[in-house]
Amino acid sequence: MLLERIYEEGLAQASYLVGCQRQGKALVVDPRRDIQVYLDLAAKHGLTITHVTETHIHADFLSGSRELAAATGAELLVSGEGGADWQYGFDATRLMHQDTFALGNITVQALHTPGHTPEHLSYLITDGAVTDQPGYLLSGDFVFAGDVGRPDLLDEAAGGVNTRFGGAQALFQSLKNVFLALPDHVQVHPGHGAGSPCGKALGAIPSSTVGYERLYAWWAPFMKDDDAAAFTDALLAGQPDAHAYFARMKRQNKQGPAILGELAEMRELTDTQVTDELAADQAIFIDTRSQAEVHEGTVVGSLNVPAGNSASNYAAWVIDPDEEDRDLIVLAPSQVAAETFRDALLRVGIDGANAWTTSIDGLEQYIPEMITPEEFIEARESGGGELAELPLIDVRSKNEFAEGTIPGAQQLSGGSAMWRLDELPAKRIITFCQSGVRNSVVASGLRRAGYSVVELEGSYAGWFAAQQRIQQRTPHHA
Repeated sequence: MLLERIYEEGLAQASYLVGCQRQGKALVVDPRRDIQVYLDLAAKHGLTITHVTETHIHADFLSGSRELAAATGAELLVSGEGGADWQYGFDATRLMHQDTFALGNITVQALHTPGHTPEHLSYLITDGAVTDQPGYLLSGDFVFAGDVGRPDLLDEAAGGVNTRFGGAQALFQSLKNVFLALPDHVQVHPGHGAGSPCGKALGAIPSSTVGYERLYAWWAPFMKDDDAAAFTDALLAGQPDAHAYFARMKRQNKQGPAILGELAEMRELTDTQVTDELAADQAIFIDTRSQAEVHEGTVVGSLNVPAGNSASNYAAWVIDPDEEDRDLIVLAPSQVAAETFRDALLRVGIDGANAWTTSIDGLEQYIPEMITPEEFIEARESGGGELAELPLIDVRSKNEFAEGTIPGAQQLSGGSAMWRLDELPAKRIITFCQSGVRNSVVASGLRRAGYSVVELEGSYAGWFAAQQRIQQRTPHHA
């Protein structure tokens, strides 16, 4: 048996390829939407992808299950559990609790493990070439290394009202009656790693075992005491912010994401062509450089979405394809870089990146307005000037905000700021995050939406360091 983990760093998302090498068949679980990685991996091992499935209706990325099944002719299987409100809206084989299917010598059994979502399935795998006992659990967002899936996302991302309490109780029962009923040796391969907002204490290691989690997970003592109420309180406390785009992911994944098919090559544009498309309001310019480079000058009306691991998340913070039908022109050093960036956007359902250019030379530019920590502190202490009166917005998470912020700041998470503009107290504001990366992304979105934004240089870390320097220079009197 072959078991390969395909990990997407930016979304902290794991998908899996399970293969029976003897019969040349493979199953892919929870694929992302840019599917070439699975096709290449199957070809490398001489496998044919015959089955595609997913553990649940995802909120943090757009599923590639339909895309991969369409490309390979594989059988598509999804959960049939969860009741009428949680049925997929597209044709696929429905799996119920304890249903099984064969993958050559491998047996895959679906286990209904509700809590994170009502329809959630985990997949118990038995390698029949070795044993008749199960050895692996693909646990999706049910159990992570050191944590369990949060039950409050339906409230945050699907319009639910207080469903978190019922979800927490269902999760407790799933742990008690399904997970802890498995043998200790069963390996646990979760759908997310550290950094995912689908839990609050995810471990960085890629897998665990039932026995290890039974002994050492934070939730284990509550199971020993059979204390569902205390488990619920502990589980719901301190969960991270849910990004606003999660609601769109839930809806699209339930209905069935559009199938892309073979993607066309992105068009390379000259500066004149870019200028013409922007002037005609046919496109949005995406500046993929770092915030330091952007702060030296960027394109008027552009969005800053830095290339790299976090591109998917940052793009979804400031681009809503439900509201925005303009093409996206990507700043990139090469065709390969541009199309790699496009793949990141596809993972969150942003399909409009079809052109790229190598430079901002010749385009209308501006320099984002900044304020240094020292200037900010002096303005606040003196109480004079316009900058002393501007509202201060902390775009970090609520947990970061609770651990310490700049006095007088209002928290508005970057992942939902563009959907909560009515909470901003004025059209001209000062914004900050921890180091400046997230702040640059959010500030670009707010400027495009018509706000006048002053970015705090160095953000919270810069302000904190400046405060320390000032205190060290201030003489202390006995």
